[in-house]
Amino acid sequence: MSTNTPETTDKTIYGVVAEFDLPEKLVAAGRKIHHDHGYTKLDALSPFPVHGIDDAIGVPRSILGYLVFCTGAVGLMGAIGLIYYAGAISYPLVIGGKPLFAFEPSIPIMFECTVLLGSFMAVFGMFALNKLPQFYHPTMNYAGFPGVTNDRFLLVVEATDPKFDIVDTQRLLESLGAKKTEVVEA
Repeated sequence: MSTNTPETTDKTIYGVVAEFDLPEKLVAAGRKIHHDHGYTKLDALSPFPVHGIDDAIGVPRSILGYLVFCTGAVGLMGAIGLIYYAGAISYPLVIGGKPLFAFEPSIPIMFECTVLLGSFMAVFGMFALNKLPQFYHPTMNYAGFPGVTNDRFLLVVEATDPKFDIVDTQRLLESLGAKKTEVVEA
């Protein structure tokens, strides 16, 4: 177990950023540092989605799909309730032998309400779960941050991780193949 130096308990340190030149090296380093060394507060930044990085650094599955499904179900139930209220309670007319609550002609309305509410939840839920818009993040203090959108792959170990130690974490990241490591302030 590593001991924290007085520097690591300082609130101004966000963590250590390691730069890798290939996405495969990023995934391998993330897998080793998470699974073999037990670090849990990790993040990865890359110019494009990297296959396998979520599993490598222990990112849990998103709940967004469940939220979209539940909101779509609420939209469906709301549409059924509105159709029933309008056709059977508020304005009950029998036209051409049609029952007061006819299921068949209501299918497009039910479908549209389900998709409408589900799509709203998908967009706004994604923004909420990703904490967007976020105009500043401590990793932006990394000297090579502008290259993240071009050709750099970063692995971030946050200082709030129980195993975090500035010196030990930097050495570990360098031993895992990082081209460069840097301590980033909050």
